[in-house]
Amino acid sequence: MTGFALEAEQEEWCRQLRALSARRLRPLAEKGEPGRVNRPLLAALGEEGLLERVFTSGALELCLLRESLAYGCTEAETALALQGLGAYPVLRAGSEAQRERWLPGVRAGQAVAAFALSEPGAGSDAAALALAATRDGTGWRLSGEKCWISNAPEADFYTVFARTGEGPGAKGVTAFLVPADRRGLSGEPLDMLSPHPIGSLAFDGVPVGRQDLLGEPGRGFKVAMDTLNLFRPSVGAFAVGMARAALDATLAHTAGRAAFGGVLSDLQAVAHRVADMATRTEAARLLVYAAAGAYDSGSAGIPRRAAMAKLLATETAQYVVDHAVQLHGAVALQRGHLLEHLYREVRAPRIYEGASEVQRTIIAKELYRGVSAR
Repeated sequence: MTGFALEAEQEEWCRQLRALSARRLRPLAEKGEPGRVNRPLLAALGEEGLLERVFTSGALELCLLRESLAYGCTEAETALALQGLGAYPVLRAGSEAQRERWLPGVRAGQAVAAFALSEPGAGSDAAALALAATRDGTGWRLSGEKCWISNAPEADFYTVFARTGEGPGAKGVTAFLVPADRRGLSGEPLDMLSPHPIGSLAFDGVPVGRQDLLGEPGRGFKVAMDTLNLFRPSVGAFAVGMARAALDATLAHTAGRAAFGGVLSDLQAVAHRVADMATRTEAARLLVYAAAGAYDSGSAGIPRRAAMAKLLATETAQYVVDHAVQLHGAVALQRGHLLEHLYREVRAPRIYEGASEVQRTIIAKELYRGVSAR
């Protein structure tokens, strides 16, 4: 497990990823339409072998990948992460036939995956989902809605979590792989603050069978949590990448902007604020790496560590980007400015894959579980 410093090879790989983001991925992202799946960008991620890395990397390498892409092109980072989130349950819990059918296309950036967990009445409390899977002979029919689903309604397949009723709460949830062309499935895009493709899905008696199961009936919540425990630290890495980009932009701006007979960085109030931004970013980065290292080594307390990493990193990124905007002034509010872009991007990670309040609940439960066990 990496302790407090990356190896030289890891640092060089991150540098190469940042350069690739600026050289190839950013121009493709700028040609895309906000709120739509950018298939040329996905194809480029596949051609560069980065989507393959999502499925072969450990948690730490995934964090380095997401952090580096986020620094140079948040759209590329998000496109890559959504492929992983939607398809990782297929890798871990899918049948051989499902993996052979879908994963090569995902890795190549040709098939678009989506993770369909949230519902209009079940966001933070994922165990309260209501999408019904009603028995129909040897299979089921799905009826209900999903909402705030990334890549919907343009994905080629969905990892869908529905209530089959083997038990109460999380014990009655089952995971299914549902192709987008399945009869009875429809969707529409949602106009969101961030420029990502996000939509809602409607299930009108969508037929699914045992061949569509991801894992066993009634074990779907474990499939969801296994996926989220891997990806939560890397959401923190995404946030760290944005924070580092905002910090570097602020350093350059304050060191060169003339003000009050000198430059902005000469002002103690400015210099101290930048110091706080840098310190918080570094603390978040190290906590993310520690959580990822713990996951890779199979250490105890992975849910707590993952929750801490996501909580601190996403809240820190919000702080850093907000202060970066303040130190830049009005120029940072102009459409097209890096910080205007980051200001819109940085808000969502504090909500998705478990809001900050949910992360605090997970952390507290894990801490008090240890107290009660003594």
